[in-house]
Amino acid sequence: MPALDYVERALSWAFANAKARDAKLFTKGPAFADHPKPTIHITSPECGDSPAELSAKHSAVGDGLFPDLRWTHPDGPLAEYLLICEDADVPLPAPVNHGAFIGIAPSTTSVSSADVEPLNDPQKPFALRGGFWYGKTLRSVPYVPPRPLLGHGPHRYFYELIALSEPLGLRPDPNNPVTRDMLAEAIKGKVSAWGEWIGSYERK
Repeated sequence: MPALDYVERALSWAFANAKARDAKLFTKGPAFADHPKPTIHITSPECGDSPAELSAKHSAVGDGLFPDLRWTHPDGPLAEYLLICEDADVPLPAPVNHGAFIGIAPSTTSVSSADVEPLNDPQKPFALRGGFWYGKTLRSVPYVPPRPLLGHGPHRYFYELIALSEPLGLRPDPNNPVTRDMLAEAIKGKVSAWGEWIGSYERK
Protein backbone atom coordinates (compact mmCIF):
# COMPACT_ATOMS: atom_id res chain seq x y z
CA MET A 1 0.00 0.00 0.00
CA PRO A 2 1.44 3.42 -0.93
CA ALA A 3 2.51 5.61 1.97
CA LEU A 4 -0.09 8.25 1.10
CA ASP A 5 -2.83 5.64 1.41
CA TYR A 6 -1.71 4.89 4.98
CA VAL A 7 -1.87 8.59 5.79
CA GLU A 8 -5.36 8.94 4.31
CA ARG A 9 -6.66 5.91 6.19
CA ALA A 10 -5.17 7.21 9.43
CA LEU A 11 -6.93 10.54 8.90
CA SER A 12 -10.17 8.73 8.10
CA TRP A 13 -9.93 6.82 11.38
CA ALA A 14 -9.12 9.96 13.36
CA PHE A 15 -12.02 11.88 11.83
CA ALA A 16 -14.49 9.02 11.46
CA ASN A 17 -17.27 11.00 13.11
CA ALA A 18 -16.47 14.34 11.48
CA LYS A 19 -19.21 14.22 8.84
CA ALA A 20 -22.74 15.42 8.11
CA ARG A 21 -22.23 19.18 7.86
CA ASP A 22 -25.72 19.49 6.41
CA ALA A 23 -26.65 22.42 8.63
CA LYS A 24 -23.98 24.51 6.91
CA LEU A 25 -24.91 23.73 3.33
CA PHE A 26 -25.36 26.72 1.02
CA THR A 27 -29.13 26.26 0.95
CA LYS A 28 -29.32 26.48 4.75
CA GLY A 29 -28.21 30.12 4.69
CA PRO A 30 -30.38 33.13 5.58
CA ALA A 31 -31.31 33.78 1.94
CA PHE A 32 -33.45 30.63 2.06
CA ALA A 33 -35.54 31.58 5.10
CA ASP A 34 -38.68 31.93 2.96
CA HIS A 35 -37.86 28.79 0.96
CA PRO A 36 -36.78 26.17 3.52
CA LYS A 37 -37.60 23.15 1.35
CA PRO A 38 -36.59 22.17 -2.20
CA THR A 39 -39.33 22.43 -4.81
CA ILE A 40 -37.38 21.91 -8.05
CA HIS A 41 -37.12 18.25 -9.07
CA ILE A 42 -33.64 17.35 -10.31
CA THR A 43 -32.59 14.01 -11.74
CA SER A 44 -29.58 12.53 -13.53
CA PRO A 45 -30.09 10.52 -16.74
CA GLU A 46 -26.96 8.49 -15.98
CA CYS A 47 -27.20 8.13 -12.18
CA GLY A 48 -30.93 8.32 -11.48
CA ASP A 49 -32.98 10.21 -8.95
CA SER A 50 -31.57 11.50 -5.69
CA PRO A 51 -30.07 10.06 -3.58
CA ALA A 52 -27.88 8.29 -6.11
CA GLU A 53 -24.39 6.85 -6.38
CA LEU A 54 -21.67 8.46 -8.45
CA SER A 55 -19.50 6.07 -10.45
CA ALA A 56 -15.71 6.00 -10.66
CA LYS A 57 -15.83 8.02 -13.90
CA HIS A 58 -17.27 10.93 -11.91
CA SER A 59 -14.45 10.88 -9.36
CA ALA A 60 -11.04 12.51 -9.29
CA VAL A 61 -9.41 9.08 -9.49
CA GLY A 62 -11.43 8.39 -12.67
CA ASP A 63 -12.35 10.77 -15.48
CA GLY A 64 -13.60 13.52 -13.17
CA LEU A 65 -16.82 13.94 -15.14
CA PHE A 66 -19.61 16.18 -13.91
CA PRO A 67 -22.84 14.13 -13.58
CA ASP A 68 -25.45 15.09 -16.16
CA LEU A 69 -28.35 16.82 -14.41
CA ARG A 70 -31.84 17.71 -15.63
CA TRP A 71 -34.66 19.62 -14.00
CA THR A 72 -38.10 21.10 -14.58
CA HIS A 73 -38.78 24.84 -14.58
CA PRO A 74 -40.10 26.15 -11.26
CA ASP A 75 -43.13 28.33 -10.78
CA GLY A 76 -42.58 32.00 -10.09
CA PRO A 77 -40.19 34.63 -11.44
CA LEU A 78 -36.98 33.37 -13.00
CA ALA A 79 -34.09 35.53 -14.23
CA GLU A 80 -31.26 32.99 -14.00
CA TYR A 81 -30.03 29.93 -12.15
CA LEU A 82 -27.13 29.38 -9.78
CA LEU A 83 -25.72 25.88 -9.26
CA ILE A 84 -23.62 25.05 -6.19
CA CYS A 85 -21.83 21.73 -5.61
CA GLU A 86 -20.51 20.84 -2.15
CA ASP A 87 -19.29 17.90 -0.06
CA ALA A 88 -21.26 17.74 3.20
CA ASP A 89 -19.16 14.92 4.69
CA VAL A 90 -15.65 16.33 4.43
CA PRO A 91 -13.92 16.21 7.87
CA LEU A 92 -13.84 19.99 8.20
CA PRO A 93 -16.05 22.47 10.09
CA ALA A 94 -18.11 23.27 6.96
CA PRO A 95 -18.85 21.74 3.54
CA VAL A 96 -16.23 22.17 0.83
CA ASN A 97 -17.23 23.95 -2.37
CA HIS A 98 -16.68 21.74 -5.43
CA GLY A 99 -18.26 24.11 -7.94
CA ALA A 100 -20.23 27.33 -8.30
CA PHE A 101 -21.84 27.93 -11.69
CA ILE A 102 -23.22 31.41 -12.17
CA GLY A 103 -25.51 33.04 -14.72
CA ILE A 104 -27.19 29.90 -16.05
CA ALA A 105 -29.86 31.05 -18.53
CA PRO A 106 -33.50 30.74 -17.39
CA SER A 107 -34.33 28.62 -20.45
CA THR A 108 -31.80 25.97 -19.36
CA THR A 109 -33.10 22.63 -18.09
CA SER A 110 -29.89 20.60 -17.98
CA VAL A 111 -26.16 20.79 -17.32
CA SER A 112 -23.66 18.23 -18.60
CA SER A 113 -19.97 17.59 -18.14
CA ALA A 114 -19.26 19.32 -21.46
CA ASP A 115 -21.06 22.43 -20.23
CA VAL A 116 -18.66 22.95 -17.33
CA GLU A 117 -15.53 22.79 -19.47
CA PRO A 118 -13.64 26.12 -19.62
CA LEU A 119 -13.55 28.15 -22.81
CA ASN A 120 -9.94 29.13 -22.10
CA ASP A 121 -10.56 32.50 -23.72
CA PRO A 122 -8.42 35.26 -22.14
CA GLN A 123 -11.11 37.76 -23.16
CA LYS A 124 -13.75 35.83 -21.20
CA PRO A 125 -12.34 34.90 -17.79
CA PHE A 126 -14.12 32.05 -15.99
CA ALA A 127 -16.37 31.42 -19.03
CA LEU A 128 -17.65 27.88 -19.62
CA ARG A 129 -18.87 26.08 -22.72
CA GLY A 130 -22.42 25.95 -21.37
CA GLY A 131 -22.75 29.72 -21.69
CA PHE A 132 -22.35 30.53 -18.00
CA TRP A 133 -19.30 31.08 -15.77
CA TYR A 134 -17.79 29.73 -12.58
CA GLY A 135 -16.79 30.98 -9.16
CA LYS A 136 -13.86 30.17 -6.94
CA THR A 137 -13.09 26.62 -5.79
CA LEU A 138 -10.26 25.29 -3.64
CA ARG A 139 -8.27 24.37 -6.74
CA SER A 140 -9.23 27.38 -8.86
CA VAL A 141 -10.81 25.14 -11.51
CA PRO A 142 -14.47 25.12 -12.66
CA TYR A 143 -15.31 21.82 -10.98
CA VAL A 144 -13.49 19.68 -8.41
CA PRO A 145 -14.61 16.05 -8.80
CA PRO A 146 -15.18 13.89 -5.70
CA ARG A 147 -12.14 12.47 -3.93
CA PRO A 148 -13.09 11.57 -0.35
CA LEU A 149 -10.49 10.22 2.04
CA LEU A 150 -9.79 6.50 1.73
CA GLY A 151 -11.85 4.56 4.24
CA HIS A 152 -13.89 7.57 5.39
CA GLY A 153 -17.12 6.03 4.13
CA PRO A 154 -19.51 7.44 1.55
CA HIS A 155 -19.43 11.20 1.06
CA ARG A 156 -22.57 12.96 -0.11
CA TYR A 157 -22.15 15.58 -2.79
CA PHE A 158 -25.00 18.09 -2.92
CA TYR A 159 -25.78 19.69 -6.29
CA GLU A 160 -27.99 22.65 -5.35
CA LEU A 161 -29.85 24.52 -8.08
CA ILE A 162 -31.19 27.93 -7.09
CA ALA A 163 -33.76 29.82 -9.18
CA LEU A 164 -33.26 33.58 -8.89
CA SER A 165 -35.91 36.21 -9.47
CA GLU A 166 -33.26 38.79 -10.38
CA PRO A 167 -29.77 38.60 -11.87
CA LEU A 168 -27.03 38.45 -9.26
CA GLY A 169 -25.25 41.46 -10.67
CA LEU A 170 -21.84 39.84 -10.25
CA ARG A 171 -19.18 39.87 -12.94
CA PRO A 172 -16.20 37.56 -13.49
CA ASP A 173 -13.03 39.31 -12.34
CA PRO A 174 -9.63 37.56 -12.49
CA ASN A 175 -8.41 39.81 -9.68
CA ASN A 176 -11.37 39.07 -7.43
CA PRO A 177 -12.90 35.62 -8.07
CA VAL A 178 -16.45 35.20 -6.81
CA THR A 179 -16.48 33.20 -3.57
CA ARG A 180 -19.17 31.18 -1.83
CA ASP A 181 -19.61 33.96 0.73
CA MET A 182 -20.04 36.56 -2.00
CA LEU A 183 -22.73 34.43 -3.61
CA ALA A 184 -24.51 33.87 -0.29
CA GLU A 185 -24.73 37.63 0.13
CA ALA A 186 -25.68 38.39 -3.48
CA ILE A 187 -28.69 36.03 -3.55
CA LYS A 188 -30.44 37.60 -0.55
CA GLY A 189 -33.94 38.64 -1.54
CA LYS A 190 -33.62 36.93 -4.94
CA VAL A 191 -34.31 33.24 -4.23
CA SER A 192 -37.60 32.12 -5.80
CA ALA A 193 -37.13 28.33 -5.60
CA TRP A 194 -34.43 25.69 -5.32
CA GLY A 195 -33.80 21.97 -5.62
CA GLU A 196 -31.04 19.52 -4.82
CA TRP A 197 -29.63 16.31 -6.22
CA ILE A 198 -27.38 14.20 -4.01
CA GLY A 199 -24.75 11.83 -5.35
CA SER A 200 -22.56 9.76 -3.04
CA TYR A 201 -19.07 8.41 -3.63
CA GLU A 202 -16.74 6.30 -1.52
CA ARG A 203 -13.08 5.29 -1.78
CA LYS A 204 -12.54 1.98 0.01
